[in-house]
Amino acid sequence: MSTPGFESDQNLYAYDYPLPDDLIAQTPVVPRDSSRLLVVRQHDHEHRIFADITTLLQPGDLLVFNDTQVIPARLRGRKVNSGLEQSVEVFLLEPRSSLIWLALVKPGRRLKPGTQIEFGSLDQPCLRAEVLATDPATRGRIIQFQLLTEATFTDLLEQVGEIPLPPYIHSTAAQPEQYQTVYAQHPGAVAAPTAGLHFTPQLLAQLRKQGIEQAKLTLHVGIGTFRPVEADHILDHKMHGEWVNLPAATVAAIQRTQAQGGRVIAVGTTVTRALEGACQQGNLVPWQGRTDLFIYPGYHWRVVDGLITNFHLPKSSLLMLVSALVGRQRLLSLYEDAIAHQYRFYSFGDAMFILPEAVVAARHPRGLFSDTMD
Repeated sequence: MSTPGFESDQNLYAYDYPLPDDLIAQTPVVPRDSSRLLVVRQHDHEHRIFADITTLLQPGDLLVFNDTQVIPARLRGRKVNSGLEQSVEVFLLEPRSSLIWLALVKPGRRLKPGTQIEFGSLDQPCLRAEVLATDPATRGRIIQFQLLTEATFTDLLEQVGEIPLPPYIHSTAAQPEQYQTVYAQHPGAVAAPTAGLHFTPQLLAQLRKQGIEQAKLTLHVGIGTFRPVEADHILDHKMHGEWVNLPAATVAAIQRTQAQGGRVIAVGTTVTRALEGACQQGNLVPWQGRTDLFIYPGYHWRVVDGLITNFHLPKSSLLMLVSALVGRQRLLSLYEDAIAHQYRFYSFGDAMFILPEAVVAARHPRGLFSDTMD
């Protein structure tokens, strides 16, 4: 059912905007916190650098980070017994069991169920995979791996896999380690939570000294985050679920912050989806599970007060999520100004800080949250 007043926001093409190719960042700036920061206030905005976030946050505020770690999810192999040495690329999306994965494959038309693929050297492969089935929801494949050495699957991924940089990054100067946050801890993502790439250990330490709390959760970024929206009417888009772990300590920090009048600031859209997805039944409690929450204008917010985020692709679910917080028309106007000021876009690009005072979205009462830990 449509939310009254938001019909125009439900057209996919309402989230399109022109972006010059030279503004797609190919490498991150060094140091990370010297990137630019577009600060969004209630009635205006200003241009700063990311390190200035120390002057924009207040003692008692809470920053929530996604501590997922990007795995070497891109594997290059070859078909077995094909008569020719046919190269194959496998992009892991998520595990279905320890050795069975959902993956995207190239060339897809040639990788039918029953196809076998080997990885490693031609004379001594270390890993073999068999295509079990197709997956209509993602147009991917269900693949079962077989270990050909004594090494663990994790070790073999490190040996034959690559950290997958986004397809719009073409520069050979971009390094895989630059595509991890400095606080990445739990392997499982196939793309980075890029808003966190701007933080350095020194900046995090400075924020702690200022009385700004920090908490973590895990959302393993997968196809649900980066899959393009293809439906002309965005309500027809189906989000693919992503795995979330929201620890008790983070729930307690959020409740403490709210009770003391502080602000909950999500570092990235993945943190936003995890927090809002965890309390769809009403109460914010420690939780593990999959969220397929799709946030678009008209959404009633439950947890997040403000957002630190990068600049997102046109017609993407991430652009729709940010529009739900600050309003679509204002967001596109901010993007237009960022382009005019030569901001750098996408994963290695600059950032935006939407202050709580700028949020125009409706909100559920805070009283919905539980006082107990399950």
